[in-house]
Amino acid sequence: KLKEQAFKNIKGHSHKILKAVEVAKKAAQTDTTVLLLGESGTGKNVFAEAIHKASPRRDGPFVYINCAAIPENLLESELFGYEKGAFTGATSQKIGKFEQANGGTIFLDEINELPLSLQAKLLHILQNKTFTRVGGLSPVNVDVRIIAASDKDLGMLASEGKFRIRVEQSGVEE
Repeated sequence: KLKEQAFKNIKGHSHKILKAVEVAKKAAQTDTTVLLLGESGTGKNVFAEAIHKASPRRDGPFVYINCAAIPENLLESELFGYEKGAFTGATSQKIGKFEQANGGTIFLDEINELPLSLQAKLLHILQNKTFTRVGGLSPVNVDVRIIAASDKDLGMLASEGKFRIRVEQSGVEE
């Protein structure tokens, strides 16, 4: 029942949509990282929210960030936060999106726009569940599920040296 409610905003009755919903429902019951691929405007954000709402993390926060909408020089402090004095204007500590999502889900939309240097930090979070704030010395532990989305072929970007996170596909293919 709860799973069905979580997916009620997904419209469509085609075989591909029904298969995508089926795969998303299965993914919701795991704690694995999810990558949603599809053209712009296909509802990747609707799927991300549905997966979160149907998951055991549903009572935790759902934090959205569009990696393309934030200038590269601000993205690191937006994702990971910063310590007081880390740079000019950092008059207090700031909690980043990953800390805000602790216990829940972070949705990284347009992950293909994440700079290589931040992809390395993201890999560290995936492997160790820790990161360091900008200007920080101590690691911060987080328990967060990552759902990412892209309208680009990440495998091709990886072969071109523009994306460093390995992508394994399963689920719905065109």
